[in-house]
This record gives sequence, structure tokens and C-alpha cells, in this order.
Amino acid sequence: MKKIIVMGGAAVLALGAVTGVAMAQQQPAERAQRWAEPVAQADFVNRAVERVERLDANSDGTVTADERRAAMEARRGERMNARFAKLDANSDGSISRAEFDAGHAERGQRMGRRGGGRMERVDRADRTVTVADARARAEQAFVRMDKDGDGVVTREERREMRGERRAQRAARAAPAAE
Repeated sequence: MKKIIVMGGAAVLALGAVTGVAMAQQQPAERAQRWAEPVAQADFVNRAVERVERLDANSDGTVTADERRAAMEARRGERMNARFAKLDANSDGSISRAEFDAGHAERGQRMGRRGGGRMERVDRADRTVTVADARARAEQAFVRMDKDGDGVVTREERREMRGERRAQRAARAAPAAE
């Protein structure tokens, strides 16, 4: 009995070890396509507002902590199903050792390309967000990205902003020299 429990726990841990396989392949392509063309401020802000509105289950203009947690749990379930489907190469409903090893090796190669680091997670699940707040924050973010002030964010401007954010995170993560 202990052996079955240990093997079951190992299987769960193994599945967790290959976390992100399907999402890591789909999201970069979607993001690249979304930013291939310049984006006007109205489109940028509307995308941000639409993301918040999708979380607002009762359509009251406010995303509560419970609504946010429910959305996070739904996404987590979708990601786990996608990961399982990705690992189950022959679609037989189970993951063989060979399928697991292949998925694990693929993930290791990708992590090596990205540096393998994990970003520090900021838990915002308890914060209430209004649609108006989301709109204002998106407008502010757009203005910061639109370096030349022409009302359009190009791929180059976005890359520059991303580099600035990385530098800021690195500065915060570096221990303060005293």
C-alpha cells in the first residue's frame, strides 16, 4: 500500500516537473503575433480592459478576490489538462515512462535556452480591481511604452520597455551592497 502511495505521489510530482510545456510553446507564438504590428493606444487599453472584464463573473465592474481566485483555478486546470495532453503523445489516456522522459528532456532544453530562472511571484489574488482602475493603469503603461509619443507602440518600443523592466527587477533582486 505504501508503495502505491509513493508511486502515485511520484507521478504527481513528475507531472508537476514538466509544468509549462504546452503553455510555453503556445504563448510566445501568440504574443509574437499580437505584437508583430504596431498597436494604437485604444487597442492596447481595450485589450487590458477586456482581460479584466473576463474575470468579472457578475459584471459589476469590480473583480473581487474570489472572482480572481476562481479564474486562476480555472486556468490552472486548463494548463494541467494541456500539459497532460502534450505529454500523452499517443493519446491513450496515460503517460508512459518514455513519454514522460521525452517531455522532461524537451522542457530541460527550453529552460536552458531561457536561463531556467523563475520570476518572483507577486500574489495579487487578494486585491480588488475595478475596470476603471484597469483602464487607467493600461493608459499609464501605454504612455510609458510610447517613447516617441506618436500614439502607437511598435515592437521596438515594447522591447525597449521590456529591457527596462528586466533591469529594474534585477536591481531589486540584487542584494543591497552596504
